[in-house]
Amino acid sequence: MPKFVPASVAELSRIGLLAELPGKAVSDLAGRMLREEIQAGTGVVREGDQGDRFYVVLSGLFAVSNQGALGPRRMLRPGDYFGEVALAMDIPRTASVTALTRATVASCDRETFDQLVRPLFADDREP
Repeated sequence: MPKFVPASVAELSRIGLLAELPGKAVSDLAGRMLREEIQAGTGVVREGDQGDRFYVVLSGLFAVSNQGALGPRRMLRPGDYFGEVALAMDIPRTASVTALTRATVASCDRETFDQLVRPLFADDREP
């Protein structure tokens, strides 16, 4: 089993969404986020699967696609994130995400997402 390599506070601070967190929360999150190298062509999440992790892109490019759609729906670059919809809404994955280049992501489990990241999405909702 690979050794757990946490994300760094500096890496997470470059993610626009996470930059809104107070310093202690970013530090807590960094210690709980797993840093992973992804090979080009590797699928990270698959549409329809149960969501269990939230991801941020530290390096590389990813394609977001939907079954039946022609070509990628959009591209993800360093500073982007994915996986939040399935966790926040408790629904299956709404898209597939595949690495186009060698890439690095940091991810956290549902419990960490609920505790530290989910509140960032609450402000976007209408009352």
